Amino acid sequence: MSDTIRRATAEAFGTFALIFFGCGAVVMQSFPDARFGIMGIALIHAVVLSVAISATMGISGGHLNPAVTLGLLVVRRITVATAAVHVAAQLVGAVAAAWAVTQLLPASVGVLSNWGTPTVTSQLTFGGAIALEAVGTFMLMSAVMGTIVADAAPKIGGFGVGLTLIFVIMVIGPLTGAAVNPARAFGPALLTGSWTAQAVWWIGPIVGAGLAAFLWDKVLLARKA
Repeated sequence: MSDTIRRATAEAFGTFALIFFGCGAVVMQSFPDARFGIMGIALIHAVVLSVAISATMGISGGHLNPAVTLGLLVVRRITVATAAVHVAAQLVGAVAAAWAVTQLLPASVGVLSNWGTPTVTSQLTFGGAIALEAVGTFMLMSAVMGTIVADAAPKIGGFGVGLTLIFVIMVIGPLTGAAVNPARAFGPALLTGSWTAQAVWWIGPIVGAGLAAFLWDKVLLARKA
């Protein structure tokens, strides 16, 4: 099997896991006797991302996020061809996961949360929502650079990255949905047709990831002369 197919499959699988259980957490939070609140939603996202990255990082790098892939592309840690394969696979995995959520989980609670599609509160401006998503993704990308990309990174698998979702979702989640991942917003939006503010979850994460990747690559991880 070619390396490209292996990479694409790993990225699709990992993204599927994140979106299925991420959207599933939002949906099932409204199910009777399953009201675990935002902390539960944050923990589920954090754990599934940690496990999915750990499982796929040896194959594809465990990006599972178009913003992460593009951030690594900005600092030339991957090629354009590889980035294209990863992003395509991530979006396919996200759509497949969103479809599975609508088919396997109860519609009675799914419609209440629009099947886990993120939304922006009316108390935020468009620019403010983008800024929050950028900040959240900046932290996520910093964890990628500092705990996975760095040569001296501690051997903690994907948990250094996944755990960032706990504080990001707890603080930003009620305002923007804290997708910090274009695929997390794209998958359910395609299935539900809810495209309002979709640009927030593309512009914010891509800008945040790009800035973090540049800072770490050029400053924090720069070799001493």
